[in-house]
Amino acid sequence: MTIANTDRLVPPALSVLRIVSAYLLIQHGSAKLFGVPHVAFFDNLQLVSLLGAAGVLEFFGGILLLIGWFTRPVAFVLSGLLAFAYFIGHAPKGFVLAPSLNQGEAAVLFSFVFLFIAAAGAGPWSIDAWRHRVPTTGGGAAAA
Repeated sequence: MTIANTDRLVPPALSVLRIVSAYLLIQHGSAKLFGVPHVAFFDNLQLVSLLGAAGVLEFFGGILLLIGWFTRPVAFVLSGLLAFAYFIGHAPKGFVLAPSLNQGEAAVLFSFVFLFIAAAGAGPWSIDAWRHRVPTTGGGAAAA
């Protein structure tokens, strides 16, 4: 493949990255809020707690990311949430620069993926892209 051919794969790949990452994050939120999938650690989780607030942001922010609506601000907030999750919940369990030792790899990876999405945008398969399309007239020229 030439570079020209691979360049056209980048926008759809961005959408796929956003959709898959959001789907995985929604599962973290639904485990905290609804117990599905069941994670014993989240049994009797109080909604008014740090983990409860994280669950709300993960679930509802994940849904917004999944459909690609308000993608940049939502991804930025979620990136911060996951950075806090790492430093509050994982880093104290072991060496801060070794997430594999404190079970923080997912938090770090999610944080940087969402930071990238906040900078790059939603991609073409999103409500954001659909809302910002330039309408065309019958002659194919963009309307003013």
